[in-house]
Amino acid sequence: MGTDEVINAVVVGDVMLDSWLHGSAKRLAQEAPVPVMNLEATEDAPGGAANTAANLVALGARVRLVGVVGDDDCGDALVQALRLMGVGVDLVTVPGRRTAHKRRLVTSGQLTARYDEEDVAPLPEQAERELLERVSAVVAGADVVVACDYGGGVCTPAVRRALSGLPLLVVDAHGVAPWRECAPAAVLPNYAEVVRLLGGGDGAADRPAYLMAHSARVLELTGARMVVTTLDGEGTLLHRSGHPPYRTYAQPAPQHMATGAGDTYTAAFALWLAGGAAPEEAAEAGQAAAGVVVRRPGTAVCTRYDLLRALRRQEGTVQTPERLAQLLDEHRRRGERVVFTNGCFDVLHRGHVTYLEQAGQLGDVLVVAVNSDASVARLKGPGRPVNSCEDRMSVLAALNDVDYVTEFDEDTPERLLRMIRPELYVKGGDYTAEMLPEAPLVRSLGGEVRVLGYLPDRSTTAIIGRMRSLP
Repeated sequence: MGTDEVINAVVVGDVMLDSWLHGSAKRLAQEAPVPVMNLEATEDAPGGAANTAANLVALGARVRLVGVVGDDDCGDALVQALRLMGVGVDLVTVPGRRTAHKRRLVTSGQLTARYDEEDVAPLPEQAERELLERVSAVVAGADVVVACDYGGGVCTPAVRRALSGLPLLVVDAHGVAPWRECAPAAVLPNYAEVVRLLGGGDGAADRPAYLMAHSARVLELTGARMVVTTLDGEGTLLHRSGHPPYRTYAQPAPQHMATGAGDTYTAAFALWLAGGAAPEEAAEAGQAAAGVVVRRPGTAVCTRYDLLRALRRQEGTVQTPERLAQLLDEHRRRGERVVFTNGCFDVLHRGHVTYLEQAGQLGDVLVVAVNSDASVARLKGPGRPVNSCEDRMSVLAALNDVDYVTEFDEDTPERLLRMIRPELYVKGGDYTAEMLPEAPLVRSLGGEVRVLGYLPDRSTTAIIGRMRSLP
């Protein structure tokens, strides 16, 4: 994302409470051949527009949420959960109205039933007036406004008119046609909604090809500057006038794990756009964020840390020095602190893992530079390295705390340090910073030098020596 400033986001739309009822079933009921579940735990989470708002906060935005709840326990629980998450709540309470509530029954890890309570009756005039007042009070200072229209009654024609003409309006709606007159910056319909818009019956077996063939028509019918058509497990297609459709790809996940993933996608996509990212970058951010939450149970959120790490994984952990320098410039532009370390890592052991974990906690991006095979041979002598550089880098890339791995052929990483200019240079060992030959260079580049903890008897040389002494 292209700014370090906090983004002010407003979410307007249909809120709900998601409840997950967990238990196990060991017998059938006497009344009917259905399992009897022993309820063991209940988890509540904001859903719908409330989940979009919660994800925006987790991703680092400052958020106001405008919507409607009933004067019931469900509404109270939703407001309390949102406040604990740091969401600014501007919810209108309507006496006698039920707060939308979706309950999912999970038996021994398997989704077995879902039952919903919701009130989609038109809002009373007084409630709509209060809603419009709250919308008008918050949208003027927003960097991005997200409308979540799921047919729950909040996004009335008057509310849509109040959101018309905004510089950055992102619409996530079950029906996008009514939003055409608002000229939104972006709309995010699913495949079925696009097919209805196009009058295409059941669509086509090859859904991406069908959407690509109708890209210009989709833009025309929605009135949006860009359209993201979601394809569930097949990813998304971003449509922009004058540009070929841009596709993102999703990692397959069970359908019951995808609850709320669309809300997460919308939040990340909108936030990245507001931060100045290109639409294609925003689409990749949305896809990566959705990929995080489909790996978690229940209705989950993706934090900024989760998303940045997922995006780095998409870029690839192992990079050439030249490409790495470019990537790190982008991280620095976002205000992130780069930590650098280097070594042979010939046999990865507990000492390595411990100090890499510590190093990863000292900044936002951890770069590990690995001596090439020729460099290790010069430094360590005959018989080394035991493992090839490719293997050593692959193992390091698999560690959670390592963001990037690169190779250098010299005896010291001075050339890399000049290219990367880390804010912090760390080494693990039983020596002081003054003993490191790279220390003066790092400091001259404006960086800090630090030596981390050392675990006795945890050196590669000692381990290889013990292995060679075995009969």
